[in-house]
Amino acid sequence: MEHSALSLIPPLLAIILAIISKDVVISLLAGLFSGYLILNGYNVPEAFTSLFNGIIGLFSEGWITKTVLFSLLVGSIIRLIVDSGGVAGFVHFLTIKSNTIRSARGALLLSYAVGIIIFIESSITSLVAGTVGKPLTDKYGVSRQKLAYICDSTSAPVCSLIALNGWGALLIGLITAEIGANTITGNATDIFIHSIPFNYYAILALILALIVILTGKDIGPMRQFEKLAKQQHQILSNLQSVQTDKNQATGHMSHMLTPLIVMILTVPVSLYLTGDGNILKGSGSTSVFYAVVVSLLVTFVYFMMTGTMTKKAFYKSFYQGIADMIPIALILILAFAIGKLTNDLGTGKYLASLAQGIVSPVLIPVIVFLLASLIAFSTGTSWGTFSIMMPIAIALSVATGAHLYLVIGAVISGGIFGDHASPISDTTIISSMAAGCDHIEHVTSQLPYALIGGAFAAVLFVISGLLF
Repeated sequence: MEHSALSLIPPLLAIILAIISKDVVISLLAGLFSGYLILNGYNVPEAFTSLFNGIIGLFSEGWITKTVLFSLLVGSIIRLIVDSGGVAGFVHFLTIKSNTIRSARGALLLSYAVGIIIFIESSITSLVAGTVGKPLTDKYGVSRQKLAYICDSTSAPVCSLIALNGWGALLIGLITAEIGANTITGNATDIFIHSIPFNYYAILALILALIVILTGKDIGPMRQFEKLAKQQHQILSNLQSVQTDKNQATGHMSHMLTPLIVMILTVPVSLYLTGDGNILKGSGSTSVFYAVVVSLLVTFVYFMMTGTMTKKAFYKSFYQGIADMIPIALILILAFAIGKLTNDLGTGKYLASLAQGIVSPVLIPVIVFLLASLIAFSTGTSWGTFSIMMPIAIALSVATGAHLYLVIGAVISGGIFGDHASPISDTTIISSMAAGCDHIEHVTSQLPYALIGGAFAAVLFVISGLLF
């Protein structure tokens, strides 16, 4: 179809309904149905048929199938490390035996540090930071919403600042395509590395999250969630203490660390193998899928050999973990569906076309940032935004004389900012899952912080446009 303002209706309808109704599934279905109505000339029966065929057709995409399976199997790993006593053992070691984590701030700092160190893949980053942090933040009365914010703020931002992962591979690949098209010259990796200092939103998101942890200052809905968490903590503290002691009698932190370490180490190996010896060309979706499968296999062997769990207990926890993740997997599927629909409608290209008339090199960086933010917010995908905006932004840079590295940084920053703020983002959904937090509560409590980071980033792009 011809790209028009109508293409904005499905994602905006889904986003608005999700925020108002708090029901993500119904909101995404409503957005999808409205989009298929447009595509099918407002024929209701055909729209219904196209809706269900579109969802089923998603599984022909290997990366989507692997991501959904990853989200389900991750639930099994989480359930296994809890039921085996690994989480209780980990909490006991850090808070009592070693006395390392002694406060809510320490628990959040640990999650933050894990998010910084594990930069290999954003989904794994969020998962591990959430899994490690959740029992400790629960122990000290920190809200799951704040933990989800920390997970989200140290996943995509960190991954986008480092080349040695799937994010780097994608971005370097997009720059390489423009070099191949003779739009620009140079080495793609060097260009990406030079753009890193201009990835303002990612840098600001990391700084802001650290400030929030160190100061303990909360704004917007987060203040209320933190207040409720502290009240609930006071009521349940005695019960939690009894439960921890019970699990500790048969659990050990190795039951938690072994599955997670195996999963983390498998990702770079898988990236190397799927990239035929080049980690930057590896498949991110395949690598995280392999990582969770290998982790489960190693965990099964380890638990059986050590007598940690019986085979019956292992399978029970395995299946229960999958069941726990079914709502998250459903939201992911619908989010992917609406992402594909917006591509069919040309939502991103329509928004990108709005920038074609801009000629001032001073304003190019901030306009690219805002436009990339809007595309990512509307489509729920930072990677899709990079793919749409990178060729346009580089062409604008060449045509107007705008600073190339600055413009590339604006594309990356905008993609991450819009993705952070969007209720239909897969990374936002996974961060909610990792922290055990309601998805919409995570979106609404994170939004004020994302807007602060986005506003400062926009100002920096204006100033940089003047200076460079």
